[in-house]
Amino acid sequence: MTPKHYSPASSPAWLALQTAANNAKNINMAELFVAHPQRADQFSLHVGELYLDFSKNLFDDSIWTELLALAEQSPLQSHRAAMFAGEAINTTENRAVLHAALRAEPEDANTEEEGKRIAQVKSQLQAVKQASTKIRNGQWLGSSGKPITDVVNIGIGGSDLGPKLACAALEEYAHPDINLHFISNVDGAEILTTLNKLNPETTLVAVASKTFTTQETLLNAKTAINWFKHNLGLEQPQNSSHFVALTANPANAMDYGIPKEQILEFAEWVGGRYSLWSSIGLSIAISIGFDQFEQMLAGARDMDLHFQQAPFASNMPVILALLGIWYSNFLNIESTAVIPYCERMLLLPSYLQQLDMESNGKATSLSGDPIDHNTGAILWGQTGTNGQHAFFQLLHQGTRTVPVDFIAAIKDDLSNDEHHRVLLGNMLAQSSALMAGQPAPEGQQHRYYPGNKPSNTLLLKRLSPKNFGALIALYEHKVFVQGSIWNINSFDQWGVELGKKMANELLGENAQTTGFDPSTQALFAHIAKNS
Repeated sequence: MTPKHYSPASSPAWLALQTAANNAKNINMAELFVAHPQRADQFSLHVGELYLDFSKNLFDDSIWTELLALAEQSPLQSHRAAMFAGEAINTTENRAVLHAALRAEPEDANTEEEGKRIAQVKSQLQAVKQASTKIRNGQWLGSSGKPITDVVNIGIGGSDLGPKLACAALEEYAHPDINLHFISNVDGAEILTTLNKLNPETTLVAVASKTFTTQETLLNAKTAINWFKHNLGLEQPQNSSHFVALTANPANAMDYGIPKEQILEFAEWVGGRYSLWSSIGLSIAISIGFDQFEQMLAGARDMDLHFQQAPFASNMPVILALLGIWYSNFLNIESTAVIPYCERMLLLPSYLQQLDMESNGKATSLSGDPIDHNTGAILWGQTGTNGQHAFFQLLHQGTRTVPVDFIAAIKDDLSNDEHHRVLLGNMLAQSSALMAGQPAPEGQQHRYYPGNKPSNTLLLKRLSPKNFGALIALYEHKVFVQGSIWNINSFDQWGVELGKKMANELLGENAQTTGFDPSTQALFAHIAKNS
């Protein structure tokens, strides 16, 4: 575990990096490649079918040595061991952080307790297998005896983003006759317009909520219940074959009216933004099949083992984390962009926003002290090539430096050779242009590209379930590494609680605004007057 009063800013490597940052403006990446022709080989690595080239970054050998020393001097190794051993590293909630157990195999267990935990997960996933197989085979029938053709996943946050991303990314493997729909926003237009397109006789609703108390999810579920009542005349639709629950609180789901045999459980220790590997992933298993879902778990497990076993200098999550720390804490770069060159990965930046910003957007250390250094990168992005015609202008010629993670699959069976060659050519050209830049022609300063803009390129051999699983686990561990070095708790999210509390005060039966600021009171009155 982390020493009680550890502060990264007091480590020798941190102090050395502060000095190095003063001279970093003199680093020219293009010149580094000339001086060191093997730089691309030196700063790249394979993990399974993932290949990372991180050579186009603003560091030289001495800076990289100090970044690795920063990791060595931090509690990262002990913190990592504590996480995988099941210690309660989520200190504010006194919880273990065990998402890696969701994709572990029995041989990974080092203790009897770990073995029991893995066996519990396997049992819960068997329920996912049975339900998803029954739905995929046309054997799960609605109340009128017709097989299910549409599945609506109602959840929010981790109960929505992960499954929605996975189903979109792995469209190549999707069942041809079953459609997946995802409802998260409490905006009624989203669920109403979705339901109005569906046949209630062949629709199944999966209510995904860890506690089964999530306000937005239960409101959307209520709207779905009323839709079934109106269209099928069912008195208690939630007690019919049209509903399943995905939850860590089966008692609440049963109180809600969902039959016990239609409740798919996951363990209470599963964090929301790490839950796609659990029963929350039912929609993924329905879409791509349970065998492929298991391949996704296997890819994540491979990355878990790599993260635990590889030296820091060749450890992909550690490398990405250290580069982010270098930019955020020493070069004062405030955001990073994730640009997948694959339209099916459109939701990846949104998914990573929750994973990263909800995890590491903290200003209090593990010892309860205020943080005096930056934490939590601002992450954003969009797919290429669309982004090239939107915000790449700023990346190339703007006054801000934004490091970029370029992500692509080398092979894509859903595309063709011409399209895919153009797609990958654009990505490689953009990363090269960001680094190389271009001098301005005489009298045409507006055509000047300063270059020296950093990027990583992460290539998957193909966007398979296994490689997708490895990719998501890679970013999970990157976030963990940064939180460990920053000495923060990456696994709570108290920052969302105040807004929820205040919303409940505004939405109560006796809603009043006397405790709110004058602006909010005026806005509330304006809405009430014009409703």
